[in-house]
Amino acid sequence: MSGIPEEPVHPSAKPVLTERHGSDPDHALTPSESRESELRDYRAAFRATRLAMAMVDRAGVVVAANEALGALLGTEAAALREQAAADLVDLASDGRTWHAYREVLGGRRSRFRCTRRLKHPDGRSLWAEVTVSPVPDSPRVLLTVADISDRRELQARLRHLQMHDPVTRLPNRTLFFERLTAALESAAAEGPADEDAPDGSYGSYQSYGHGGTGRIGICYLDLDGFKAVNDTLGHRVGDRLLAAVASRLTECADGYGYTRNGGHLVARLGGDEFAILVEDSTGTEQLADLAQSVLEALQEPFDLSGQRLSVSASIGVVERRAHGSSATCLMQAADTTLYWAKADGKARWTLFDPERNAHRMTRQALSSTLRPAVEREEFALEYQPLVDLVDGAVRGVEALVRWNHPQFGTLTPNRFVGIAEEDGSIVELGRWVLRTACRQARQWQKDHPGDRPIFVSVNVAVRQVWDSDLVADVAGILVETGLAPHLLQLELTESAVMGSAGRPLQALQALSDMGVRIAIDDFGTGYSNLAYLSRLPVSVLKLDGSFVRGFQDEEHANPADELIVEALVQLAHRLGLTVTAECVETAGQAARLRRIGCDTGQGWLYSRAVPPDRIAGLIGVAPLPV
Repeated sequence: MSGIPEEPVHPSAKPVLTERHGSDPDHALTPSESRESELRDYRAAFRATRLAMAMVDRAGVVVAANEALGALLGTEAAALREQAAADLVDLASDGRTWHAYREVLGGRRSRFRCTRRLKHPDGRSLWAEVTVSPVPDSPRVLLTVADISDRRELQARLRHLQMHDPVTRLPNRTLFFERLTAALESAAAEGPADEDAPDGSYGSYQSYGHGGTGRIGICYLDLDGFKAVNDTLGHRVGDRLLAAVASRLTECADGYGYTRNGGHLVARLGGDEFAILVEDSTGTEQLADLAQSVLEALQEPFDLSGQRLSVSASIGVVERRAHGSSATCLMQAADTTLYWAKADGKARWTLFDPERNAHRMTRQALSSTLRPAVEREEFALEYQPLVDLVDGAVRGVEALVRWNHPQFGTLTPNRFVGIAEEDGSIVELGRWVLRTACRQARQWQKDHPGDRPIFVSVNVAVRQVWDSDLVADVAGILVETGLAPHLLQLELTESAVMGSAGRPLQALQALSDMGVRIAIDDFGTGYSNLAYLSRLPVSVLKLDGSFVRGFQDEEHANPADELIVEALVQLAHRLGLTVTAECVETAGQAARLRRIGCDTGQGWLYSRAVPPDRIAGLIGVAPLPV
């Protein structure tokens, strides 16, 4: 017998009349004989099947087990009787599995299946699929155990291939984000870190159930100049370089210890981008040390089959409390910080700075609203006087644009002009500024017909010269507003004008021929190539404020400053140019500039940038102090 106990005939059993007894074809089996025949067949199948099986009573005790189950568990089938089935196949190790198993035993659930990792007596592990289901018309349940180790091994190999980079054999982007998300979820389950601990230290982390710090860090790095290696030496050499870099990164990460989840995860995220995930980090100092060790490791040349290659890396470092963070936010911060590292000169690591990031976010917000702002007329012009240093009369004004932003308030040009140049909206904005300034200058002329008209100076970006027909724009606006060309001055920075050739030079020459004055703004901060001045159609030099600020300390004046400015003024005059000094703030500065021979001054000594009605009050009145 198989060990399956004899069971009484169930009341609902029906007679089986089709089975014959012995050799008498007319003899039908009685119900008890039919039941006995079914049990014999069942016991035979139970013993012979290759599927590991056991009969379990409602208390969870093994009543009978077949030889296949004994072989699977490394013992005799008879030795399994009277043992708790849950202990044999590890059903009590977690609450969810144990509850489902008890539900089947109690008749409250029809079936239950789970996967368990079992330990064989010979020391090897095996994966088993355990199924528990009630036996029809019986108070017992059937336990089946299928060895799925081969299937699991195949799944593990396929997952490894799916989750690892074939070139470097490192975890890929998918596995990195999976591990990062799991680390954050684990931190969320454990609760927030010590809020009294400063950001960058782990404080009293003993409260964590698993001994973690509740913090997380990422070093996100990109190889500098890797594209050049691919382009010049080929992708095969590039792949070998990536594999060598991966090896050094792994050594660096292993050198910084292990966490409760093993070593720090090094992953290739794609191309020449790598990341090191530091779970349970102890603060920014740990991440900074790791980033520095990576830089130093990569500075050593790589010997690839006789070819010595040198590379560097830019690294963005993020370290913070894990609780409340998301994988997306962390990687966005790491990516932003990596961009900073490259912008700051490459071959360095940069730590995430919330204030710098806030400025970036503000810049991004301004960029997205800049074009519509021109259409919504959110811009306005203010004007700063240009004063004759001899008699104190206002000779002209510089138009300075302001953005009355609905969220950030009034913004000066340094907050948005650079953005406008990058996205091309400077062309439309510059056209608006030019039209508005010319219309205002013409209005002043109409309002003060008996006074000498003042000119208006408008800043022009290089992109306006390249991306628009500046000459046509200026000509059309002058006709539209009725302003005389000699009352318009266009200011371009020194770096833009000094390199002018081709189309920009032709545009400047056409504007000069039209009668418009061309001024070089911030002269002395760029190339200072004086040879260009004789070939460019320039009318005015505007000395950068750094020269004038050197005149502030009259008691300890630097004679060199005055000699340089005097030489520039004399040279400009010999070339037929006038000179304007920017940032004049004191009467002493004005007196020294006047003595040197500077023509006009601009600065807070005379007036800040003011609305157009304030300028109207300065036209034709007593001279300003000089």
